[in-house]
Amino acid sequence: MTIGSVFGAIERNIEKSVILVSYASMAGIIFVEVIRRFFFNEQAPWSTTIPIYMFLWLAWMGASYNTMRRSHLRFTEVRERLPYKGQFYCLLLDALCWFVMGVVVIYYSVEQVYIAYDNFAIVQGTDNVMQWWFYMATPLAWILLLFRVIQNLRQDIRSFTAGRPLTTQAKMFD
Repeated sequence: MTIGSVFGAIERNIEKSVILVSYASMAGIIFVEVIRRFFFNEQAPWSTTIPIYMFLWLAWMGASYNTMRRSHLRFTEVRERLPYKGQFYCLLLDALCWFVMGVVVIYYSVEQVYIAYDNFAIVQGTDNVMQWWFYMATPLAWILLLFRVIQNLRQDIRSFTAGRPLTTQAKMFD
């Protein structure tokens, strides 16, 4: 196994791994704490806040994963009826919109991370778990999402210049 193949495997599966860890952590914490609450009348004070923060990682990495797969919300029925060049121009417009939105989200979410970091904001119910660790999910996932947009755009440009059909929606089973 070469370094390139290891890097490629990580690059293809980073979102799935983070989603799996976030979801398993959320479900595990909630399951254990519900059992503790109903059977032992006790509960960890952080058990209601950490799963909510884990959901940030789950949701934003899910957005990046769906962008990579091209399974995010879009108007495929209209696009598939457009001429070939019209489909391509819509894909270019998509990429432009993703970048504009991404710059706005990254700018303001980095500001939020900085505020939480600068104020030493701690997750409720904990003594040393910093909020900014969880807030980092938004800018990191959006950076990854924009990387996926670039990958899709490169594929679209190659397909367009070669005259191959454009990918307008995700395959049902990948």
